[in-house]
Amino acid sequence: MGKASRAKRERSRDKAGQWTAAGAARAAVRLRDQTQRCLAGNQWVQMMLASNTSNVITELHSVLLHSDLADVAERPDGLERDVAMSMTLGKQGYRPPWPETAGEAAAWQIRQIGKLLRQAGILVISPAAHAAVMAAAATLEPADVSTLDRDRDVLVRTGLLVLPEPVVVVNRTGSLSDTRAFGWQFITQHQILPTAQYPGVRVTTFMDRDGPVQPADWRLAVSQARASGSPLPPLVPDGEYGMRGDACLAEESTETLAGLSEQHRHLQKALTQASQWRSEPVPEMGEWGGGQVEDPYDDFVGRYMFAFWRLITQGVTAAGPSQTATGARTTPGDESSLPRDPDVRVIRLAAPSPRPSDPVGEAKRVYHHRWPVRMHKVRQWYPSRQEHRVIWRGPYIKGPAGAPLMVGEKAYLVDS
Repeated sequence: MGKASRAKRERSRDKAGQWTAAGAARAAVRLRDQTQRCLAGNQWVQMMLASNTSNVITELHSVLLHSDLADVAERPDGLERDVAMSMTLGKQGYRPPWPETAGEAAAWQIRQIGKLLRQAGILVISPAAHAAVMAAAATLEPADVSTLDRDRDVLVRTGLLVLPEPVVVVNRTGSLSDTRAFGWQFITQHQILPTAQYPGVRVTTFMDRDGPVQPADWRLAVSQARASGSPLPPLVPDGEYGMRGDACLAEESTETLAGLSEQHRHLQKALTQASQWRSEPVPEMGEWGGGQVEDPYDDFVGRYMFAFWRLITQGVTAAGPSQTATGARTTPGDESSLPRDPDVRVIRLAAPSPRPSDPVGEAKRVYHHRWPVRMHKVRQWYPSRQEHRVIWRGPYIKGPAGAPLMVGEKAYLVDS
């Protein structure tokens, strides 16, 4: 890891080595501003996005050529390409007709990212809350993400979430990316099978230019871009994902969701085979103590964002109010102090709401740790309608605030 990476990590902590909301918020604003300045007209970023888009569409097209689409009666010429485009760019909010080249698509993506950075509310997340989101995301199946209701689950319509540290993700080809931030925008998705429009959310992932993943070809690209007068931004756009936001699977059974998750994995396995030509061994990444996230099914981004939004709306995290004044001084090391910036909110873990009362004489259960609860269905009573309705809950974190977070598989002991 280089000096720049270590310095950036230290800037989000106080002198005692602890993460602080004020320091993280200031660093997030600085990263956003620097990224905006470097992104406009940056041909290096456009080439990277064009390469990523071309690879994804080419591999998806090759898989669709050998899929059930080939059996569609009276299918128009080029149907597989149209479907590939709708499953990638259409889900990201691109309105047909589709672009002729990957460069055109990348130019459009950069314009959307620029709009995101100009309009997004900046959010930072504490290490404890980030760990809770990671734990909750690990409980999700691919189809769970399609129960997302953006109007109910997403409190901030356009946001930029800066993580306390990069998350190192192992992609399906074996390459590594160190994700430092997620951005999202409300969009309209455009699909062709069937022809329809859906409310959705476009999620953009940003790599850490100076993060722990520093292979030789990346260092060379950073050096060449800087020498050309168009340096790469500190938050480098890595990819865009479209998430459907109309709760399209919210009414489906658990068995149906399990079947759809399996179909998702089957498609992703086929795409992994199609991408073998660009596979590579996992490179040496330098100093790193946070582990890696294996993402063979290309769904980590959706699972993380879904868990993040759900945890906020379910009260497991608390969104701090926006500040209205500017120029106020903050106290170093004070977790509650915030820079007076109207674009900054702080996301913290909040204590679960206590029960109003406990039955007299009943022993109260005391938990000494926290743990992630998977998504599950419950029969919710609606007084206004005088009826029960089956809804999804979770994922969420259960247990007292401040208790250690338990993550992992359960093992049951049978003893006499």
